[in-house]
Amino acid sequence: MILNEMVFSSATPIDGYGPGFFRIGGKALKGALVVTSTGAKSWGGFGDAQTLLDLAGKIDVLFIGTGAEIAHIPVKMRQQLEAAGIGAEMMNSPAACRSFNVLLSEGRRVAAALLPV
Repeated sequence: MILNEMVFSSATPIDGYGPGFFRIGGKALKGALVVTSTGAKSWGGFGDAQTLLDLAGKIDVLFIGTGAEIAHIPVKMRQQLEAAGIGAEMMNSPAACRSFNVLLSEGRRVAAALLPV
């Protein structure tokens, strides 16, 4: 098996996570976040669809990290994302962080909306 090192060029990967925080670009940020190739900003969680809708046309895929366990997002939020043309994949937050980094290293237009573990 050949392992390839991930290269992010000018993009900002997710460096790590822990109880209540994520480490993005070497900085520990608390709470729920939306992460793109350029960095991270606070996210209001499932009650804040607008922050995710603002990504329409800027990303190809959105990973939604639902915390320590996988969960469904509210039906209304899913409908809003679909109507805006945003493909969303739900998974637990650790898996969303890993998936985000892999696609980011491939140069893909990707974002992650993350609830803390």
